[in-house]
Amino acid sequence: MTDGDGDAEREHRRAAAMAVERELSVLFSRARSLSMSLAAQVHPGLDAASYALLLHVADVGSARAAEVVDRTGLDKSTISRQLARLVELGLVERAQDTSDGRARIVRLTEDGEHRLDQVRTERRKKLRRKLTTWSTDDLHTLSTVLSRLNEDL
Repeated sequence: MTDGDGDAEREHRRAAAMAVERELSVLFSRARSLSMSLAAQVHPGLDAASYALLLHVADVGSARAAEVVDRTGLDKSTISRQLARLVELGLVERAQDTSDGRARIVRLTEDGEHRLDQVRTERRKKLRRKLTTWSTDDLHTLSTVLSRLNEDL
């Protein structure tokens, strides 16, 4: 390999990395926009950040607020403020922890679960419609590469 070959490879890799950065920027921008739209569908008073927390609470089932802080890596005051908003909107409730009567857990209310389930079901249908032209191999490849990216980030 000559120095010219090495330079060409470095330039090719740099261009590929720039393309990944550009596509991730577009993806993240669209994801933010989608999150704002989905949040409004769950409840008109719900913002995108609180929607993300609502998804997290739904995924863990029920948890102490301190556990939510640990799992999300967000600041305790941020979680507290967002949880208060979710409680105010009737999407989340604070309940007594049956394993420790002194502690409180947060979990979705029945209404929160219903609203979120409706939005998630519709979101999945739309995504599946968008991907109908993709081959199964392409879907597996995308899933694998996204999983690797999530692990590395």
